[in-house]
Amino acid sequence: MTATERAHALLNRVHALHDEWARVARGLDDETVRAPSALPGWTRAHLLSHLARNADGLVNLLTWAKSGVETPMYAGESARDSDIEQGAYRSAAEIAEDVVGSAARFVEVASGLPDGAWAVRVRARQGREIPAEFVLWLRLSETAIHLADLDLGYDFARVAELLADEFEIVVSNAIGMYGGELPSVLLVAAGADGTRHEWRMGTGMPVKLTGTPGEVLAWITGRSDGSTLDGVAPPLPHWL
Repeated sequence: MTATERAHALLNRVHALHDEWARVARGLDDETVRAPSALPGWTRAHLLSHLARNADGLVNLLTWAKSGVETPMYAGESARDSDIEQGAYRSAAEIAEDVVGSAARFVEVASGLPDGAWAVRVRARQGREIPAEFVLWLRLSETAIHLADLDLGYDFARVAELLADEFEIVVSNAIGMYGGELPSVLLVAAGADGTRHEWRMGTGMPVKLTGTPGEVLAWITGRSDGSTLDGVAPPLPHWL
């Protein structure tokens, strides 16, 4: 499978999650969109605005990979935060169309990236160098995890189902986002269908933690304290 074939297979999963977001966002009224999300300090409008700006930021990275001209994901952290804050005070209809439109732009740019561009290294928001192909994993993680953060009926069990075969790599990427700060853990996700995934974190003698895919995903992304896992979950660093 070529890099483009791999990318397009992954892009199909991203596209499916974009469709899920379009359905949800277009069904929100102004009252519902102004209500708190599951993320402290953010309304659902903030979260939706963030998702749209994330798509545009990742388009910048894909453009960098294609053109060879450095194009940062955001103009800066303050500019990113300001764009989210300002975007959160639009009407529900405006926010929904922004979510849908930015997602479409992302898919259009990603679909047109040539084979060689997927291996080009760019810098993500936190300064980490990544191949352009990893941009698709970042978008997949954002569109999956934030569905639960909307607090509109998507729990992490459902999110794990939506990720399907990409569940394992999304958890691996979440672990990688912490850098070298993780406690020593053997993390096991055991699915009802008999599937089993394992990740080794930190150094030294590990604590074994076992849970459903949804429980594992919620803990590793900082949305759960791990009390539903089998084993005593140590505290994680702050999620980026």
